[in-house]
Amino acid sequence: MSEATRAAKTVNGIVIDDTFAEAFGMSGTGIIITADSMKWARIAATVATGFGTSVIGCGAECGIDRELKPEETPDGRPGVRILIFGFSPDALVPQVKNRIGQCVLTSPGSACYSGLEAPAKLGLGKAPRFFGDGFQTAKKLGASRYWRVPVMDGEFVIEEETGVTTDAVGGGNLLIVGNDRAGLLETAEAAVDAIAKIDDVITPFPGGIVRSGSKVGSKYKGMFASSNDAFCPTLRGTVKSELGPDTLAVLEIVIDGLTSKSVADAMRAGLKAVTDGGTKRGVTRVTAGNYGGKLGQHHYHLKDLI
Repeated sequence: MSEATRAAKTVNGIVIDDTFAEAFGMSGTGIIITADSMKWARIAATVATGFGTSVIGCGAECGIDRELKPEETPDGRPGVRILIFGFSPDALVPQVKNRIGQCVLTSPGSACYSGLEAPAKLGLGKAPRFFGDGFQTAKKLGASRYWRVPVMDGEFVIEEETGVTTDAVGGGNLLIVGNDRAGLLETAEAAVDAIAKIDDVITPFPGGIVRSGSKVGSKYKGMFASSNDAFCPTLRGTVKSELGPDTLAVLEIVIDGLTSKSVADAMRAGLKAVTDGGTKRGVTRVTAGNYGGKLGQHHYHLKDLI
């Protein structure tokens, strides 16, 4: 397919492919983590969302949604809202249990509360409360039950349940193509910063950016995914490549959201950030990853997001 055939539009000198990002239905939950300072709330949130890039190998896709002011949190302290995504509510149960128990319960001054209002519920404090070894106590305030677990710096307060939705979406994406690796990374960083301003979404890969875009399947038994060879510059001429002769690198931004709208809003914000300044940094093209529309229920057409 030629550049002219593939292009839906050129914006500020950057070719926008006439294609779509194909994303999947997922389950998602939100959790609020508070502490005595924003520094420690963010530390607990960062550790709790670690090793959460892809359900292919991590069990869950996780990230920080946003920081919360004291007036926005249940206990009036600085807080951070994290989002955790998996294939089903059942798949989220061990992820929440282990991440909260190992990374938030252990963090100085931390507390943990529901971060999503939804009819369906997921256990949040039901498992960590047993760390109290019988000394934990419960108190119900309104419709919510809270647990107080004794720890060495006082008490760990955790709400019993948080909301869970099955309307979440995972795998919205932008593939940014360029002829300058440093400029491409700078552009991708700007796009991630723009996406971070959108509520209810995360970009789960390191710094929000992934260089190892994947395709379904592999020549090796037991591998569910493998390198997206069509977008690897070093394989141009060896495989059927999607890249022009001047391309030096491709970086991908993957987006998960609690709703389809939030993913679309995030992709729109990211795409605008790329087209606003990317041409000065060697960005030549934006495209998206899909599987021909046969696997994912959600299709985000780039031409509709410009």
